[in-house]
Amino acid sequence: MHRFRSEGLLGLRSSGISICSLVAALLVCSLHDAASAESPPASAAGAATPYDARPWLADLEQTRTALADRYANLEWVVFEHETNLALLFADTKLRVNSAATSTEARAAFDRLARQLGDGHVRFRWQEQATDNQRPTADCKGLGYDAVKSGVPVAAYLPGYAPLANPHDAVFPAGMIRVGAHRVGVVRIGLFAPQGIPSLCTAALDALQLEAAAPCDDACADRIEAWVSARMTADLVREVRSLRARGAEVLLIDIANNGGGTEWAEAAARMLSPIRLKSEHVGFVRGAHWAGALSAQEAGLRTAATTADAADRAFLLSMASQVAARHEEAATPCDAEPFWRGERPACPWLGDSWFSSGAIDSDTPRIHGKPWASLVFTPAKFEYEAGAWRGPLIVLVNGSTGSAAEEFAAILQDNRAALVLGAPTVGAGCGHTDGGTPTVLENSGGVLELPDCARFRADGSNEVMGVEPDLLVGLRAADGPHRQALRVAAALPEAVNRALRLRNAGRVHH
Repeated sequence: MHRFRSEGLLGLRSSGISICSLVAALLVCSLHDAASAESPPASAAGAATPYDARPWLADLEQTRTALADRYANLEWVVFEHETNLALLFADTKLRVNSAATSTEARAAFDRLARQLGDGHVRFRWQEQATDNQRPTADCKGLGYDAVKSGVPVAAYLPGYAPLANPHDAVFPAGMIRVGAHRVGVVRIGLFAPQGIPSLCTAALDALQLEAAAPCDDACADRIEAWVSARMTADLVREVRSLRARGAEVLLIDIANNGGGTEWAEAAARMLSPIRLKSEHVGFVRGAHWAGALSAQEAGLRTAATTADAADRAFLLSMASQVAARHEEAATPCDAEPFWRGERPACPWLGDSWFSSGAIDSDTPRIHGKPWASLVFTPAKFEYEAGAWRGPLIVLVNGSTGSAAEEFAAILQDNRAALVLGAPTVGAGCGHTDGGTPTVLENSGGVLELPDCARFRADGSNEVMGVEPDLLVGLRAADGPHRQALRVAAALPEAVNRALRLRNAGRVHH
């Protein structure tokens, strides 16, 4: 707001001025004020826009609406994480009102996300992309980055001797002696192709793609499928190499593994002779899952048209069950009771079968069928079930999350492995088919919310994290060497318990 200052603008004095001169001066001043209201003075040009809380408060209300409409773990947040949503949003509103800059307002939103305790809830504040360049087959541009594989821990165990296989860059492996036992170690840094850029480069050569050539979603999918197939084959080769060197126990290091894709389901089955049953999955009601289920039903019905009589009946039965779930997805559930600390009258999540698809475990009836992955997603990877058949240990820590938690949870729930380390981060199920991102209208930030939830054998939500069978005091502040020393102290007991597990057929908690 511009103030009228008689001395500064007009230089008026108390004597020797006529009424006409005064009126003229006032007219000039009025015109100046009108112009100033539309454009700042030259001295203010380029100054930062003053902070205004109102747009941020509108974004906060949009955030509240998004949680009420599309957040899978809303019930868990209220009743298991014990979050008072009304107080949390009131506190965030106060922080936004008290902020002096947009940076402080963003910090208030980020704090809200952290308070929910869900590793898949976050705000992305980066500038929106403005270029319209077509994506290319450049591996870095496609998201392939070795940093995503995280830092190993088991490789720093005292006495660890690395193998020297050509495929070690994919899954670094080695041997360690624990008492009288030889333990093979395999590092899985990420359950997704994007953690292994060297395989992306190999895929470009194999698929005869130029890095500078345009690469749409179909092209990116071809690269990812090729890399996934190599990952599947290389993991089996690594296990065989360790077995040939006399490994009696296998330790899979997924410490600092941030997750990945459904390849985690296939990897778990490669490392156990047990017919693993996958976790149950719930979905958020709404258009996102309604569309996905509609597409799934159409795929099953199309597959049925070319199947034999027995398979046709099976596929049509599956399609009918999907149709029922589609109807459930289209039926909303009012989330307002959560803000009062109450449960709604309806189930918050719809029932979406299993993390492996329509069936929870592998079965001979789907082997070799072109439609197998429609009902059992691990079937899209040509994996060898039970490539490792001996005692199994899975190493986790506080940075193990998402699909890595899925991997550990499946093996633990099926009593197929002993889980060693610290409680995992608690990210649980994440985003399906691109998820349901919400673009905040004023700040342009993007709110990401998980649209699914995985439930353990005991009915608990995987977002709580995986509790190891044998706890080790691994601290986030410790580097990999220090964490490895802590693991080494617990490893003799872990090996003995894994051996007993294999002999007894179950984990002793």
